[in-house]
Amino acid sequence: MSPHPRAERSALADLLSTSGPDEPTLCEGWTTYDLAAHVVARDRRPLSLPGLVLPALAGLTERSRRGVRRSHPYDELVSLVRAGAPVWSPVGLPGAAGASGVIEFFVHHEDVRRTADGWTPRDLPGDLQEALWRRLRGMARLTLRRAPVGVVLRRPDGAEVAARDGDPRVVVSGPVGELVLWTTGRRGHARVELDGAPDAVRRLRGSDSRRGPFTGP
Repeated sequence: MSPHPRAERSALADLLSTSGPDEPTLCEGWTTYDLAAHVVARDRRPLSLPGLVLPALAGLTERSRRGVRRSHPYDELVSLVRAGAPVWSPVGLPGAAGASGVIEFFVHHEDVRRTADGWTPRDLPGDLQEALWRRLRGMARLTLRRAPVGVVLRRPDGAEVAARDGDPRVVVSGPVGELVLWTTGRRGHARVELDGAPDAVRRLRGSDSRRGPFTGP
């Protein structure tokens, strides 16, 4: 199994520990306490999972997260984030952590670190970039399905993924990690370039970019 989900989870737990419970995150309206509760609910409350991808069940997911927050002090939540999902959890099954976790924990790690003054993008190792790219190719069509124009994601070596069919289209270019963050709604903190007809770029920039917890199918 890829080591990257575990490494990003560990880095997130370290940052949550040093940040404390009341710092902002890139998840709109959430503090570090809220984000830690989200991760623990994802790991340990299976009924919270469907609402991460089905809007009709989002209320159940949010109630689960709030319940986790109410029932655990912050330091305990951070310890549970670090411990990972138990083996009985759907996201703790063999292969599941690698399949969904690499984007999940990369994004949430950046959700915390990019609120600090003076942050800069990390220089990601090539194998982590490839792991993110593999997941991004499948995820982008879901997260950008309501984009008002066609969208193509392009990384620096020229590799592309058609995230949304349509004409006119906008090409979003940048390092893989930045494309992941842009695609998951962290648009104001993702260092990418948008190329296309001015009206198409304007429409895409003005489209919904809410930053929720969902980071992958």
